[in-house]
Amino acid sequence: METVVVNEGTASSNSKPPIRRKTGGGRGNHRRKGNLPQEDSAELDAELLALQADYDGPVPDPIDLTELKLKPMEELTALAEEMGVDNFTGQKKQNLIFLILQTQSQRNGVVFASGTMAKLQEGYGFLRSANYNYLSGPDDIYVSPSQIRLFGLRTGDTITGQIRPPREGERFFAMLRVDTVNGESPDVAQKRILFDNLTPLYPDERLHMEWDPSSLDTRIIDLLTPIGKGQRGLIVAPPRTGKTILMQHIANAITRNHPDVVLMVLLIDERPEEVTDMDRNVKGEVISSTFDEPASRHVQVAEMVIEKAKRQVEHGRDVVILLDSITRLARAYNQVIPTSGKILSGGVDSNALHKPKRFFGAARNIENGGSLTILATALVETGSKMDEVIFEEFKGTGNMEIVLDRRLSDKRIFPAIDINKSGTRREELLLEPDVLAKVFVLRKALSPMSPTESMELILDRMRTKKTNAEFLASMNMPS
Repeated sequence: METVVVNEGTASSNSKPPIRRKTGGGRGNHRRKGNLPQEDSAELDAELLALQADYDGPVPDPIDLTELKLKPMEELTALAEEMGVDNFTGQKKQNLIFLILQTQSQRNGVVFASGTMAKLQEGYGFLRSANYNYLSGPDDIYVSPSQIRLFGLRTGDTITGQIRPPREGERFFAMLRVDTVNGESPDVAQKRILFDNLTPLYPDERLHMEWDPSSLDTRIIDLLTPIGKGQRGLIVAPPRTGKTILMQHIANAITRNHPDVVLMVLLIDERPEEVTDMDRNVKGEVISSTFDEPASRHVQVAEMVIEKAKRQVEHGRDVVILLDSITRLARAYNQVIPTSGKILSGGVDSNALHKPKRFFGAARNIENGGSLTILATALVETGSKMDEVIFEEFKGTGNMEIVLDRRLSDKRIFPAIDINKSGTRREELLLEPDVLAKVFVLRKALSPMSPTESMELILDRMRTKKTNAEFLASMNMPS
């Protein structure tokens, strides 16, 4: 693949003049000109050769920043000691990684990095890591305005390339060479169609949930509430009805049956132990903002995740976001938006739900390839009037609903799904005609029953069969 080296200020003959930045004080002093890499127009051309020519000792093996972030502190400490890093004891993980990279660069070692770009209003951006939930840190990587203009980079783009260490007076590593954008050549990124200009369609390709004979919840979902690529689904959940376990099983089914799908699990306002549990039991990318963080942080994480998902869809990929929960995200937006003076019942500002609806509404199947699927939990029966208002606003915006019933979970019947209230719009696009006919007959037989009776009947039958095909055949129903 052809390597592209970007020169600040000389990226193209049509480049705009560099953006002038104020150097005064005020908020956000880390953005001041003196702290950011200031690239000379001729420097980047010769940077790679200079790094090799100025060092007389043995050249160490390349280091990948992404791999460093995945290492535990014990391995990082051992690596720092082996490399002869000064003052590495007692450092936080991000600071220790920064010192390792700095030492590697001083020894003329090549450093590669990847991250998701957050573009700032000033025109430049930083690469941030999902390992730190896209929080800013000392190992952020500066991306210059000319690189952003040349490749058409936007917030959410995943960029890989070679970086250089900060010079005197600088705080951040700088992107020296852009190798890939969202896993493809930088030239491809320049020609992509914007997400908002892509044509949305009904989901017409199923995400198969049947992955383990003992995982009855996903087997039931696969039959009665099928999930398609591009689905916009709500999981309506009272407290303690098993929504977290259900989402874990859905995530595991996706990673097992559809390894090419980009899976992201977004946990908003959750308990830290639940974040750890999800991270250890799900193979996809888990991003979180726990309940002890401010509402502005919840919003920042959510917006970063949805932008990253959109960039992947623009490259024709299938993306799934599992959000827990849309209710808490709406609460966060209600706190951070400027008040409009129009307050709905429950204390919800009339403008607060616009951005959460845009987040949820981004789910769609794209014509000619690519899709964004969002499954979000909506909290009900919490005793909060605000939660009721939020649920009423989102009810009907999705094209699939899974309704959990507290009465079933109180009897320890799991999954606690109310089958008669759960379903998928246009399911005929997702199920084979013979399966669809049998599902219609099954629903007709279950409709007079209570949620408890219908779930117990299905569970009793499914436990004796290893697959859904065997289960349908055992019901002795006409095709």
